[in-house]
Order: sequence, then structure tokens, then C-alpha cells
Amino acid sequence: MSEKKVTFEQQLSRLEEIVAALEKGDAPLADSLKLFEEGTKLIAACSKQLDQAEQKVVKLMKGADGAPVELPFADEED
Repeated sequence: MSEKKVTFEQQLSRLEEIVAALEKGDAPLADSLKLFEEGTKLIAACSKQLDQAEQKVVKLMKGADGAPVELPFADEED
């Protein structure tokens, strides 16, 4: 049986569910701890994916001399 790959969006959606459940505060302590543990794992996985995406963007944005050039994201309102 092959493992189904979970997308970043699915991880983020699950993290939002966990936050909502923890904010309600009506889950038993043991369940809250399990949710918190799952949430921290999701945060770590999402952070890793975001870091990888940032590195890819920096790598794609090279200056004339080949060195990476970091530019701020433009405001959408401009």
C-alpha cells in the first residue's frame, strides 16, 4: 500500500482545524495534548516547506554577476 502525499495546503487546513479546536477549549486534556502535538509537527513540516520555497525563489533571482539578489515583495496596493 502506497502512502498518499499530503499537500502543503492540506497540512495548513488541518493546522487551522487544530487551532480552532484548541481555541474552543472543550476537548479533554489528553485530546488537547494530542492535537497540540500534531499541530507542532504540522508547523515544523510547513516551515520546512516554506524555507525550501524561499531558497528556490532566492536561487531563481540572481543578479548580473550570478549572485542571488534578495528583493522585497512588492505591495499589491502599489
